[in-house]
Amino acid sequence: MSVQFGRWNFEGQPLAPDYIEKVSATLAPYGPDSNESYSKGGVRILYRAFHTTKESHREKQPHISPSGAVITWDGRLDNRAELISELSESLTFNSTDLAIVAMAFEKWGADCFSKFIGDWALSIWNPGNRSLNLAKDPIGTRHLYYSFDNDHITWSTILDPLVRLAGKTFALNEEYIAGWFSTFPAVDLTPCVGIHSVPPSSSVLLRPGKHAVSKYWDFDPKNEIRYRTEAEYEEHFRVVFAKAVQRKLRSDRPVLAELSGGRDSSSIVCMADTIVARGAADTPRLDTISYYDDSEPNWNERPYFTKVEEKRGRTGWHVNVGARDPEKILAPEPPPESAHARFVPTPGYDGRTAPHFRMCMASQGNRVVLSGIGGDEVMGGVPTPVPELENLLARAQFGAFAHQLKVWALEKRKPWFHLFWEAARGFFPLALVGVPKYMRPAPWLQSSFVKRHWAALTGYPSRTKLFGPLPSFQGNVGTLDALRRQLARTALPFEPPFEKRYPYLDRGLLEFMFAIPREQLVRPTQRRSLMRRALVGIVPDEILNRKTKAFVARSPMVAISNDWAHFAEMTQNMLSSSLGIVDPERISDALQKVRRGEELPIVTLKRTLFLEDWLKDLRALGIMNLDTTFKPKLRWQASIQG
Repeated sequence: MSVQFGRWNFEGQPLAPDYIEKVSATLAPYGPDSNESYSKGGVRILYRAFHTTKESHREKQPHISPSGAVITWDGRLDNRAELISELSESLTFNSTDLAIVAMAFEKWGADCFSKFIGDWALSIWNPGNRSLNLAKDPIGTRHLYYSFDNDHITWSTILDPLVRLAGKTFALNEEYIAGWFSTFPAVDLTPCVGIHSVPPSSSVLLRPGKHAVSKYWDFDPKNEIRYRTEAEYEEHFRVVFAKAVQRKLRSDRPVLAELSGGRDSSSIVCMADTIVARGAADTPRLDTISYYDDSEPNWNERPYFTKVEEKRGRTGWHVNVGARDPEKILAPEPPPESAHARFVPTPGYDGRTAPHFRMCMASQGNRVVLSGIGGDEVMGGVPTPVPELENLLARAQFGAFAHQLKVWALEKRKPWFHLFWEAARGFFPLALVGVPKYMRPAPWLQSSFVKRHWAALTGYPSRTKLFGPLPSFQGNVGTLDALRRQLARTALPFEPPFEKRYPYLDRGLLEFMFAIPREQLVRPTQRRSLMRRALVGIVPDEILNRKTKAFVARSPMVAISNDWAHFAEMTQNMLSSSLGIVDPERISDALQKVRRGEELPIVTLKRTLFLEDWLKDLRALGIMNLDTTFKPKLRWQASIQG
């Protein structure tokens, strides 16, 4: 994942050398392979490369097209062959992705964005009409931020130079914080008011006094795939899944895959092995890294990822996460002194590569990592009948609805009217039926904060439309939007950098999964039905038929119990409380419950504690306008000491 930065001073003033030097130093850890720049007429663009494909070594950026447009590209084109055949005879099979992108922009202008399949982000400065185009791929796997003022525009792959070198302080974006407590903030938000993120599947046109965001592509609800036999669905799935994995294997170095032992990661590894075996992969080798914890009674993945290793005849890199100090799970080691001078955009993770991961990649020469993120959501890992039942209701297929309602009620061991209500409530206004209990804000958040940011705190819920696209399609897009928000908050890794790729979020695979009948994905007796049927013989049966992996909550509870004095002291002077976010008495009660082993939304609790440390770091940097006036000591603060 290469990085880019640019600044356009409208009046043509050159940028100060010391400012450029600081920006370049900030970008350096993420792009160690080159240091290139463009400078003309008040515009300065920096580019630092991180090569992951053989073609990328021949790219020279920023690239100046025949029309004079200055293009900076960070990405990987998955449909190179199709674009080459459609564009020009001057392009060849060996042309770089950048050359293809530049030719496409020359021919189609901004309409070219919808034709690019892959993971990418680009900026196009056009001196002819004094405009700047910023765009990102439909899934949002890359970062691209921007800010604009009366006299200049600044854009960058990473937030740090936009914030720390802006020469001013920023207001904290409350909605961003609210989104952090649920399924992550909206994709266009950053922690700083006035700095924006380019949304997925969108382009941003910037001119002096003009700021327009346009969506250039979206999934087509009219695209439906219907076959007569299940074998046809299975064969089509194998084709699109293999293509999704093959695209992510394009690398001039060995690729590293996260192998947890679950169906998602195991399926990626096994399909990748099949592709490598038939000589269709553009990587010399596939390595794996797996985690285990023998101390967790409900979570030990070793028996499962070992089955995959036995099938592939090769042992991967193993990490014993149980060997970590439990106290560090909620109180991570402080970053090195140099990291305190950086702006960290995401609470809880600053982008530094973990030591075990660093050693693994260094020993094997990996630069690309495959992740199973999205598999659970896309493949039907959540065995809910609601989307199928909603489809039947929306299409007035009441006979089929009654039959499936009965079948699912028996399988779920629930009264049929409970399932009926689950399916029907989505069509009613949220103000009437409310949001489900599991989506409600954490009880320790201050009521005024909850009232101001209810939508973000509940994951931006929306009403299912009775007419138009099928409810299952609406649900698929909503789930993908949540995944997009998650990717938007993933910090860019460094020390060393690496590029993460997501086979389950491949555009072609998603289009197929969104177009097939819901009952192909989830059935009363089988979650992930299509995936499990289609991958028989490719993935070990022990993996395909295993029970769902358990959620691990024991370690955070142990951490709180073992270091109770630290957490008790933390709640007495919480910056998040002074900012009107967290109720100190209720967070104290929540920690007491965890200490006693009571059930609690542990993920949200961890995020609350991470947020507190993050806010204190922001205050130390002096880049945010934070109200640090703490409230007087309250009566409850004395009782927590015990």
